[in-house]
Amino acid sequence: MSIQFGSFDGICQTAALVICPLIGSTHGIEPSCYSRNVEISGRLFFQPSTCFVHIVAVLMTIIMILHIRSKYTAIGRKEIVMFFYMYAFIELLAFFLDSGVIPSAHVSYPWFAAIYTGFVAATYACLLINGFVGFQFAEDGTPLSLWFLRISCLAVFGASFFVAIATFKGFVGFSFAKPIALWIIYILWPLVCTVVYIVSQLLLVFRTLEDRWPVGDIVFGTAFFTIAQVIMFAFSVTICNAIKHYIDGLFFFTLCILLSVMMVYKYWDSITREDLEFSVGSKAAVWEVKDASLAADYHEEDGSQYHESAYGGGRGYPPQGY
Repeated sequence: MSIQFGSFDGICQTAALVICPLIGSTHGIEPSCYSRNVEISGRLFFQPSTCFVHIVAVLMTIIMILHIRSKYTAIGRKEIVMFFYMYAFIELLAFFLDSGVIPSAHVSYPWFAAIYTGFVAATYACLLINGFVGFQFAEDGTPLSLWFLRISCLAVFGASFFVAIATFKGFVGFSFAKPIALWIIYILWPLVCTVVYIVSQLLLVFRTLEDRWPVGDIVFGTAFFTIAQVIMFAFSVTICNAIKHYIDGLFFFTLCILLSVMMVYKYWDSITREDLEFSVGSKAAVWEVKDASLAADYHEEDGSQYHESAYGGGRGYPPQGY
């Protein structure tokens, strides 16, 4: 497959993207090979294997969101959780678009496809901005940091949505026959955001962290993202023909993107540590007493030795500053 700047012809002939039925011509661009359909209760469902991955992705993202929200004092918690909320919405919307629950011939399909395109672009923008949270240009969790992230993502979503729907409908000088602006948003923008995020996190690890293990998470995430692109745009037709239309490259693309998103979570989790003194959790926090006058006392009682420690609500002294 040859990829030409501003053209979806070769891409859509290889991969069944959400936007392919809406560009190229009035009837869209049909892939040369795609996953077979299944009939359930008299209704056809497209891309069943890919839709299964969409469901798994939503469930896994919910689990990751719950884990992130439980780290009450971790750096960048509120910023990174927004990325996962947006990714979960994309996967949920992709389920309805890929499965044919919203038919491509329906009048509402272009609008949902434009919303999908806008959210994809905004999610990559969110990832890009999260790449600079660790540098503390603005203190994380503050209104300045959060509203800058929200407004930036909203601006990217609005611009991308407008370009997409204008291209699909062919107004304001845009044309579905020459979707150059849409190509930049859909193909080029995600690559730019991902590369900048990877470079920024490598700089963060090597310049500010003593632990080098998070580099492994970055490498694995980069590998999964790269594999997703290669399989989708280079080997989708080969896989589809070899497995007799049961699955195609879109299945592996969706799966590898899920794995790369999980590596983003794994990386963030590995570089953040909770401040136990100010965290709210079910386990009691152990405080290290610096002052010798507040040191633990040891007493002999019933022939055994026990320690009066400074736990909250315990028999010991409260932490300093309380």
